[in-house]
Amino acid sequence: MPKRQLPSLHGLRAFESAGRHLSFSLAALELSVSQSAISHHIRQLEDELGTPLFVRRTRAIALTPAGTVLLAHASQALDLLAAGSRAARETQRCQLRVSLLPSFAAHWLVPRLPRFQAAHPDIEIMLDPALVKAEVGPGGVDLAIRYGQGDWPGSEVQLLLREQLTPVCSPAYRATLPTVLHPADLAPCPRLTSRTRPPSEWDSWASLTGTMLHGPLHMLTDYNIVLQATLNSQGIAMGRLAMLADILASGQLVPLMPDIVARGEIAYWLLTHGKRSPALTVFCDWLLAEAQQTTQRMSQIDT
Repeated sequence: MPKRQLPSLHGLRAFESAGRHLSFSLAALELSVSQSAISHHIRQLEDELGTPLFVRRTRAIALTPAGTVLLAHASQALDLLAAGSRAARETQRCQLRVSLLPSFAAHWLVPRLPRFQAAHPDIEIMLDPALVKAEVGPGGVDLAIRYGQGDWPGSEVQLLLREQLTPVCSPAYRATLPTVLHPADLAPCPRLTSRTRPPSEWDSWASLTGTMLHGPLHMLTDYNIVLQATLNSQGIAMGRLAMLADILASGQLVPLMPDIVARGEIAYWLLTHGKRSPALTVFCDWLLAEAQQTTQRMSQIDT
């Protein structure tokens, strides 16, 4: 194969940009170099080719016939190089499958995920929202984030974020209750809960207050449905403050008794299996850092 006779890549980039814009100054802005650098690279390219590429006028430039021919080829070649670079990077992208509750995905992880993706574009996070724990490890997901008391045998379990629990309702429902609330005032209220809840969620808060809650208990499939029913003023829900910080800050839901908060073993946990890959380690470390920020935010609200 004969040796390729290739001009300077710097010269081609400068020429192609200037040729598209018909402006040395716009090419300089696009390539983040000085206008004199663009002019220098193009002069060198013209010397290499032995022909002028631009007609230089006082306030404008125009392509010569040789420049018109070269611009079409240079644009195509640079597009091919860019596509090849993207394809090469894609081969290095790592995919992580993450199983988690739909409510935690929607209200905690997804709003934060763009920050991770911006910092780690080579790691693709594929979310698998599910109400039941997925198989973690070979043939299953890389990571599961579950809500409960940390008792999942067969997986390595690491604490992510402890929850804080207090009843919440819509502003409209709050208006139907006494202005000054005591725990006993909530006893007859309809309680909304999800089937996937830890069984001690309402019990933990009731034990803390010494209140017997005898209102109807409406069992809904998922905590997202619980939240929607609560927003629709159908009753009160056990608010998971770590997850609902944004909703509470917006005023869509209000805590009924913010001074009475159950803090216990109920938390969000990271479930993995075997040695973590470098990408999984990076993602778990990022999750832990985000969880720490959430905890700090809750402590500031408490004070």
